[in-house]
Amino acid sequence: MSGRYAISVDVGGTFTDFVLFDQEAGAPAAFHKVLTDAERPARAVVTGWREILEMVGATSADVDHAVHSTTIVTNAIVERRGARTALITTRGFRDVLEIGIEQLYDIYDLFAPYPQPLVPRELRREVDERITRDGEVLRPLDEDAARALVDELAAAGVESIAVALIHAYRNPVHERRLAEIIAESHPEITVSLSSRVAPLIGEYERTSTVVADAYVKPLLRRYLTDLMDQLRALGYQRDLSMMLSSGGITTVEAAVEFPIRLLESGPAAGAFAAGFYGRLAGHEHVLSLDMGGTTAKACLIEDGAPTVAGMLEADRVHRFKPGSGLPIMAPTVDLIEIGAGGGSIAHVNNLGLMQVGPQSAESNPGPACYGLGGEEPTVTDANVLLGYLDPGYFLGGRMALQPERARTAVVDRLAKPLGLDPIAAAWGIHAIVNENMAQAARTHLIERNRDPRSVAVVAFGGAGPAHAAEVARILGIRQVIVPMGAGVGSAIGALTAPMALPFVRSHMTLLDECDWALVHALYDEMREEAQRAFAATGNAEAARYRLAADMRFAGQYHELRVDLPEDALSPAGARTIEAAFREGYAATYGRAPSGLGIEVLNWHLIAELPRPAFTLAAEPCHERDPRTALKGERPVYFPRPEAGYRPCPVYDRYRLEPGAAFPGPCIIEEREATIVVPPEWRVTVDGYRNVILERREGEGTR
Repeated sequence: MSGRYAISVDVGGTFTDFVLFDQEAGAPAAFHKVLTDAERPARAVVTGWREILEMVGATSADVDHAVHSTTIVTNAIVERRGARTALITTRGFRDVLEIGIEQLYDIYDLFAPYPQPLVPRELRREVDERITRDGEVLRPLDEDAARALVDELAAAGVESIAVALIHAYRNPVHERRLAEIIAESHPEITVSLSSRVAPLIGEYERTSTVVADAYVKPLLRRYLTDLMDQLRALGYQRDLSMMLSSGGITTVEAAVEFPIRLLESGPAAGAFAAGFYGRLAGHEHVLSLDMGGTTAKACLIEDGAPTVAGMLEADRVHRFKPGSGLPIMAPTVDLIEIGAGGGSIAHVNNLGLMQVGPQSAESNPGPACYGLGGEEPTVTDANVLLGYLDPGYFLGGRMALQPERARTAVVDRLAKPLGLDPIAAAWGIHAIVNENMAQAARTHLIERNRDPRSVAVVAFGGAGPAHAAEVARILGIRQVIVPMGAGVGSAIGALTAPMALPFVRSHMTLLDECDWALVHALYDEMREEAQRAFAATGNAEAARYRLAADMRFAGQYHELRVDLPEDALSPAGARTIEAAFREGYAATYGRAPSGLGIEVLNWHLIAELPRPAFTLAAEPCHERDPRTALKGERPVYFPRPEAGYRPCPVYDRYRLEPGAAFPGPCIIEEREATIVVPPEWRVTVDGYRNVILERREGEGTR
């Protein structure tokens, strides 16, 4: 270890978060937030990097390693700011992106809109070739026509080309040859191959994925090149690791090669933070609640880790309607996103009712109380009026809030139209957003066969700790864990993630008819790919591998991922695999039917490199007097036991020592987040300085 510190940077829709971790002390040295710069995100990263090091008197030379999660991939797709991209596909498949899967996401809307393809039709071009579903070459690639086509696309100003040929997941020979042709004649054009990005069955989904990858590849390359140049100028000469949507970290080079794998990197980091802090507090099963400025994310953590799904969607027409977006075949942490952030806008809907979200004020113009031009009332504005946030201590006092602007927005846009008292309107905003999060989290938990009352909540994000106790109460959950530095929780999570890369191959077969020699060949191919990917680390030989498969009962449409023992890849081991699938199926759906054949669709390999464990040093817990951390008192609104404002103690979180215990109601402040403790909750501080909220016996969910 050449430096004392590790830095983690998480670029969100509203704020860019930083954590500086002291590896010698085993504790965070500093937390920091700056407003995200949507036009030049690297500028905000470099500004915050420099400022957080100045906070402890360090320089970039003192940094041993850095981890980065970012929304740049998501934003480029949503805002259509990617490269001018072309698609080359097999003759007859030009319109796959338009046709989709012909399945309505809203069965009551026959004219439901879908997102426009990232590649316009004039740039979707066909070549003569054909591979059969078994991988045989039925028609060779017409290379002369392919060269002429590439020249035409280059003349049209194309920066990036996606190649998605029919059945290329079974035999990529023609896709690889097309990549060679492009490199020979136009090396300035970046290329994404479906057989590398998403070698999976599913023509529309595979094409959509590789197009999205090609669309963002030049943008991500420029961003990371710009960022690394600026970090080098600051004196940082080490590597930068990138967080993946699947929960692992990878090199900058691998991230540029497969940028679509970064689509949900920030939320994935947050889920890992929840698992880490849940275990510190003695919980293997927790609900991660990450509420930031734009959205909230809820994720079930079981046995200390989130589950990983094989598919996600980007750029939904209706953000919270599955099926209304672009399907992306990339492994991602299985979470649910809710339109509930600090910047979520409250308004009167067409029915004359108060509604909160999903629209957000984001960082520009932001909530009305920011004083940056926003005029719509938001969750943050409501929290200011209710006394939950100190206008003079937002971001530790670096950003002063303007309560009068918050009141004006709430009164003009909500209270007057609805005939409400301003405080009733503010509480309505707060209560509605809590109900929205609670109902989404309940659905997420129940769909995974988990009783909400059986988990604890780990709350983080800039707004999460202010809402967590109420969300937990609605769900019937009795314990909330708020880590130190909760306002930058996703940045902390990236430091806990392993160096891991996912690989996958499609080979659909009945388990009882499986060609195990072919399966072993697929895994050998994936291991070789992993070794090449890890070569730059100089430690590829230390890689460890985990195996999994996507399985289902014959005739079903959806599959379940099952971990596989490596020694079970044989006819004799098939019964072990079947038992694991049935156990997982019953755990998820309540029962596993008998008498049905079992299909395997995809075979997964997760390659991991050992990484120094992220650990926190525990401090001894003694009986402490919390009054030593008292900052003062202010009126705070609570609806129970009697609605109204009441004098409420305000504690400085940094002065609360391990072992401190006291009842609510109270407010606990740190620079990046504020914890709201309602009257029916009690506070303890553990040896890791986590604030633990416990609901007193006898307090119901309503």
